[in-house]
Amino acid sequence: MQYIALIHKNADTTPTSAEWNHFFKLAAETSMFQGGSEVGVRRVLGYKEVPDTTKRVGGYMRFDSEDLDRLVELLDEHPVIKHGGTIELCEMPETNED
Repeated sequence: MQYIALIHKNADTTPTSAEWNHFFKLAAETSMFQGGSEVGVRRVLGYKEVPDTTKRVGGYMRFDSEDLDRLVELLDEHPVIKHGGTIELCEMPETNED
């Protein structure tokens, strides 16, 4: 199963570079981490107004895992979680192409 972790900008304190480096090392060792990025300037397309996601979400990470408990255990070590913040973990359902 594929997952996207949306990293909210609501940590009580700012994680250090060392904490981020430690987490990325842990994530890489699991082979679940598939990449991610900070979220930059947004551009809205379409005709309806929507809330500005970039005010709340500062980045994302993508994971592949068949063991959700193992992924949650990894994310418990995430710097934003360690600093009192929030991560939304969303399934990315597989699509079957016919």
